[in-house]
Amino acid sequence: MTYILNLETSTRNCSVSIALNGETLLCKELAELGYSHAEKLHVFIEEVLKEVNLQFSDLNAVAVSQGPGSYTGLRIGVSAAKGLCYAMNIPLIAVDTLQVMASKVKINEGLVVPMIDARRMEVYSSVFTTKIEKVREVKAEILTETSFNEFTEPLFFVGDCLEKAKTVLHQPNFYFLDDVVFPSAAEMSHLTYEKFKTKSFEDVAYFEPFYLKDFMVK
Repeated sequence: MTYILNLETSTRNCSVSIALNGETLLCKELAELGYSHAEKLHVFIEEVLKEVNLQFSDLNAVAVSQGPGSYTGLRIGVSAAKGLCYAMNIPLIAVDTLQVMASKVKINEGLVVPMIDARRMEVYSSVFTTKIEKVREVKAEILTETSFNEFTEPLFFVGDCLEKAKTVLHQPNFYFLDDVVFPSAAEMSHLTYEKFKTKSFEDVAYFEPFYLKDFMVK
C-alpha cells in the first residue's frame, strides 16, 4: 500500500489530500480572498491524517504542486513538503499545477486550457488533450483577441481568470467551464502515484518551485 500526502498551494486554494494507491481518500481545502496558507496548511495536514487514522510514519511520499502560480503560495507548499520529506526520509514528488487543474475536466473531445491569473490581462496557461497529455508548454502570456486562434479543435478553458478571458476570447470553438476555478490536491492523487511507481522523485535539498516569472518586489 502506498500512501501519498498531496499539497496544492499555488493559488488561493489551500488544498491537502491523502491518497492510497492513487485514489484520494480525503481532501481538505479552503479558497479565501486573502491567502491563508501559512495558517491553514499544517492544520489541514494534521486533520487529514487523523481522519483516515494514519500517522506521519505511514506516509510513503509527499507530493507538491510545483507551479506556476502564486510566489508566496508555492514557497509555503514546497517548504512544507521538503520539511516533511527531510524529517521522515521519504521521497518528494512534484507535479505540474496546470496539469492538476486540467485533470478536473472530463470531456470526450477537444483540448483543455487551464489558466491561472497573473494580474491584469496576463495568465499562466498550457494546453492538454482529453487524456491530460501536454500539447503546448506552459506560458506566461497576455490575452488578446488572437490568443489560441491557431487551434481549430474545441477548446475548454478553466481557471480563476475566465471573466477577463471572456472579454477577448470570442472564437466559436471556445468554451468556458466556470465550475473549475482552482487546482485541487484531490486531482493530484493519480498523477503523483504514477510518478511514485516510476521513482520520478525530486532532490529534497535543491528542488525549487516553477515560478515561470521572476518575483517582483513592489
